[in-house]
Amino acid sequence: MKTDFDWVIDRRGSGCFRYDALKLLYGRDDLISLWVADMDFEVAPAVREALQKRLDHGVFGYNFRLPVFYEVLANWVQRRYGYKIHTDWILTSPGVMPAVNLAVTLFTQPGDGVLIQTPVYKPFFDAVNTQGRRLLTNPLRGNDGSYSIDFEDFEAKLRQSKLFIFCNPHNPIGQLWPEEDLLQLGRLCRRYQVPIVSDEIHADIVYDGAKAISIAALEDFADNTIACVSPAKSFNLAGLASAAVIVKNPVLRQSLGGIIQNLHLHIGNSFGIEAMIAAYRDSDAWLSDLVEYLQANRDFLTDFLARVLPQLKMRKPDSTYLAWIDFSALGLDDDALMSWLVNGPRLALDPGPKFGTAGSGFQRLNFAVPRSVLKEALERLKQAIDKDF
Repeated sequence: MKTDFDWVIDRRGSGCFRYDALKLLYGRDDLISLWVADMDFEVAPAVREALQKRLDHGVFGYNFRLPVFYEVLANWVQRRYGYKIHTDWILTSPGVMPAVNLAVTLFTQPGDGVLIQTPVYKPFFDAVNTQGRRLLTNPLRGNDGSYSIDFEDFEAKLRQSKLFIFCNPHNPIGQLWPEEDLLQLGRLCRRYQVPIVSDEIHADIVYDGAKAISIAALEDFADNTIACVSPAKSFNLAGLASAAVIVKNPVLRQSLGGIIQNLHLHIGNSFGIEAMIAAYRDSDAWLSDLVEYLQANRDFLTDFLARVLPQLKMRKPDSTYLAWIDFSALGLDDDALMSWLVNGPRLALDPGPKFGTAGSGFQRLNFAVPRSVLKEALERLKQAIDKDF
């Protein structure tokens, strides 16, 4: 029996950032919320059952992850990404970004270069800038909605870097990196002895029958890679603060594991632990239904823009539930575009400049919503454009 993702759930007043912070961040709360990257869907039944069972136990002391946690995660990684790992390579973290920030802290010094590829998720910038490291950017080459890596520039910047933070698949453009690109990136990082921190949080949301490839799974790049995974996106569990960090290299693992231990980040969340096990062990069918629904949403959005609003350009994402839409044809600067979206069609999207200067003119739209909500948002957008432009 397929999951019903068409059900509209009222999340307001639940303490969720996506809805309850609208007034603070957008100045009004009567908006269709299509910004922050969580989903408007209930969790998988197996996850809910596991959480209820844990709740019914009634005692929530300090956590110790049983062997099943590590075994389930190792099986998931091999099954989904074709990457065979040992359970003792696994570290735990409250989320991917805490692990990324700890890697910057441990493996670089103030003033060292840290390389990212823009446009990209804003916390990547923050992980570098707030710790006094030198931000180096390898801008992705945009060509009529498609993106590719400028490897000449990448190599030049890599020579100045001590760490490379990689987004695989890529947020916000939804790029599923082909194996040849991963091989070239991995070989260059190995040549210049620059460790890779790979954010693979979106790797389970992949369309058209494709599969994400972990860069750590290729050649011997695992020795040079810190791979960060989490059910936060694919199973809508961001609020349960549970992620894993896969580190084959014992030197890197000992350093990272030591600081995670010292900061007591390994304790984890009682519910997050159980949810992660239930998601990765018992919820494959639910995830398949979800990806099918999200792919249909993606196709609905792509078709609507092409037919009805051709002035808005969008790269059809291979992965993630995020659409990267070019609004520059409207002729508005970024502040005016944001104000118009909020006060015209009354939509809350993520402004492109959050993802770096290359995001100017763009907005990121989260289509992990019931299709009726997506349809209403697009109809509002069309009416507002017809009225104002």
